Amino acid sequence: MHRPPGPITMALEGVVGIGITKQPSLQCLDAVENAARRAEAEEGTVEQNTTPWIARKKVTALAICLVALPVLMTTVSRRDSPWTPASFWPLATFARQEKLLGGLLVPGFDERSCLSRYQSAFYRKNLTRSPSAHLIKRLRQHEALQRRCGPGTEAYRAAAAQLRPWRRNVTNDGICRYLVLVPYRGLGNRILAVASAFLYAVLTDRVLLLDGNTSLGDIFCEPFPGTSWLLPSHFPISNLQNLTGDVRESYRNLVQNDSAASLVSRLPYVFVDLDHSCTYHDKLFFCDDERQFLRRAPWLVMRTDGYFVPALFLNPVHQDELDRMFPRKDSVFYLLAHYLFHPTNKVWGLITRFHSSYLRDSDERLGIQVRVFDGDTPFQHILDQILACTSQEHLLPDVVTQEPPRPSTAGARSKAVLMTGLSSWYYENIRWKYWQSATATGEVVSVYQPSHEEHQLSGYTTHDMKAVAEMYLLGMTDKIVTSGWSTFGYVGHGLGGLTPWIMFRPENHTTPYPPCRRAKSMEPCMHGPPFYDCRAKHGADTGKLVPHVQHCEDMSWGLKLVHPE
Repeated sequence: MHRPPGPITMALEGVVGIGITKQPSLQCLDAVENAARRAEAEEGTVEQNTTPWIARKKVTALAICLVALPVLMTTVSRRDSPWTPASFWPLATFARQEKLLGGLLVPGFDERSCLSRYQSAFYRKNLTRSPSAHLIKRLRQHEALQRRCGPGTEAYRAAAAQLRPWRRNVTNDGICRYLVLVPYRGLGNRILAVASAFLYAVLTDRVLLLDGNTSLGDIFCEPFPGTSWLLPSHFPISNLQNLTGDVRESYRNLVQNDSAASLVSRLPYVFVDLDHSCTYHDKLFFCDDERQFLRRAPWLVMRTDGYFVPALFLNPVHQDELDRMFPRKDSVFYLLAHYLFHPTNKVWGLITRFHSSYLRDSDERLGIQVRVFDGDTPFQHILDQILACTSQEHLLPDVVTQEPPRPSTAGARSKAVLMTGLSSWYYENIRWKYWQSATATGEVVSVYQPSHEEHQLSGYTTHDMKAVAEMYLLGMTDKIVTSGWSTFGYVGHGLGGLTPWIMFRPENHTTPYPPCRRAKSMEPCMHGPPFYDCRAKHGADTGKLVPHVQHCEDMSWGLKLVHPE
């Protein structure tokens, strides 16, 4: 399997050919020795006591070289070539902080088993949002909880035994409580569901376990040190994917029962159905004071297909803690995603090879994510919308249609366009536009598309591997255009910490006007929000209750987090 170049190789890549043919440390030593020999030649004699003087000179020159080495390496290496400052001892502390994303991650994992965990930081310009000290503290506490109560521990075995029919009347006196997540639909939906459920698990001190009937375990490394977040195959509750809100254990039924608090203690688990089209009573979960009644349930089973973090910010029970964890309200998914989702080595190889081959050396990178909801057939009005958006927002240059075209010079600015989508038709048309005609600005525009599956095949590991690779590549661009309503697009711009231009969903096969709009934040949109004021206990427009939860640009009834300026 191809692996990214090692730290020294990565840093030196691109150096050969511009006058540097040895590692800088060797060049410095050669320079010292040559200088000493020249000094001796100029003096005409070599005295017996010159050794100390030469030694001092060597030491001084070597010290200068070591101090200048990081600057030299940064200057001569390729502009965007990923490198690891840990290779150079003067930057060791800085490198450690960069690698650990400001304390978001912890050291101690086997780096070779999951290269992306610590390498991904060096494929980005900087950390768009830094984690707060309180978030870091809560993450460390949660890691300890996952280790203490996760699969393979005595606590887990005791808690799982409570789910078996012959043990269901035994009182659970354990201190470990669990959230079993059943994510479903497309990969983007499942990633957003995992991030949301994890935040809820942290807020309520529950161990997060993912249903094993998913490809997530094949495409992402384990996020927690010393334990697994995958539900063991012998879990007592079967057919988790087929649970609905109609089952006796559902939150929907409990919340309509006057004696819910006592009833929940007699149930083996509580099932929470948070499908984007769930009912009014299901959505009362977002107002639940977990301390009063759900805390009595050792097991929660949650089924969801989307991002519900904005609803957590509307619950008075969680608001103070969320404010401390996320002072910047538009940073939630970005930070959670970089904590949780580290592609496996096979997926990371797809990402780094494509990045090195097509994106790294460009002066600017533009991502365009295309999602069509009206079938797999390509549409002219979608292509017109992409071209109108990128032109009106000055994301791509116009082309010269009259001859002679403006000649491209050797030093012309280059722009790489990364397109993702199920169809290759849009990519081929845009690539042809910039191949057959020169740009009005003299820029060189190159267009690439990693794959085109033609049909969505969610749940198939190979398909999902390509999908997550493309999401990460979109996050490595400088600017991004995404399709409205697309969870794939939400993840792509969220991973990169990029505020996207969102293309509105067309109606009646007509290009909308305006074709796109700059989003208010880089946060994903919650498609099925509650319409209930938890404080006032009546229906309300939940996009107007607090300044940091507003309606989405691409879905007028949806909710998203923004950071009020």
